[in-house]
Amino acid sequence: MGVIAVFNQKGGVGKTTTCLNLAAAWVREGMRPMLLDLDPQGNLSLASGVVPQKGMGMAAFFQRQIPLLRLVQGASAGWGIIPASAELSKVDALQGSDPKAATLLSRGMNAEVRQHSPILIDCCPSLGVLTLNALLAADRVLIPVAADYLSLQGVHRLEQALSVLEQRMKWKYPRRIVVTRFNPRRKLAFDVDRALRDSYGEQVCRTRISENAALATSPSLGQDVFHYAPQSGGAADYAALAKELEEAGFLQAAR
Repeated sequence: MGVIAVFNQKGGVGKTTTCLNLAAAWVREGMRPMLLDLDPQGNLSLASGVVPQKGMGMAAFFQRQIPLLRLVQGASAGWGIIPASAELSKVDALQGSDPKAATLLSRGMNAEVRQHSPILIDCCPSLGVLTLNALLAADRVLIPVAADYLSLQGVHRLEQALSVLEQRMKWKYPRRIVVTRFNPRRKLAFDVDRALRDSYGEQVCRTRISENAALATSPSLGQDVFHYAPQSGGAADYAALAKELEEAGFLQAAR
């Protein structure tokens, strides 16, 4: 099955929220997703209710090449996760000068790992060694974009960065853009949504993720929105997004 990097160079656009709740939606459909937390802040790990075991987690993969499947911890909600810790922040500093460092994850992503369906990678909001590992291991890229002006400018820069990487790889990433933090009471939200669809057409998901109190609160309790508030608008939005991506073939391996 496919490996999806959830990435945006701008913070606060809902990358972690999207990883968390897409995984929860697919668990509800009988899948067994695996999450890789590549953000040293470890927000996805905390939101999954998982504390990294000492000396384990994604840092152990990069620093000691421990096989990925030995590092998976189970979240109570039903998915597996390889959590992040502060140690992960050392990877860029210690391995940034090694040209092979960016391919470690793709080499570790063997057939046994790919039996999980799908694999979601929560990227940190910078284009360093960790994010390059995610992109080189991924089949597809999902780009959350908040419905505000600065996020709109950020997605244009992100597209330029991906294009440079694609030219070097001689391969084009299938990607989708999902509008997040959409407030239907703000004209700007509709303007940003329209501008994205004018620029990127069918790459923009039909489903929009509206601002919702349940989406903001549930991660602080170590829960996804389906466990915290299953009848909320946030749960309905992520259920719809999960179904849209599934029907579009976005969960399948692309290369």
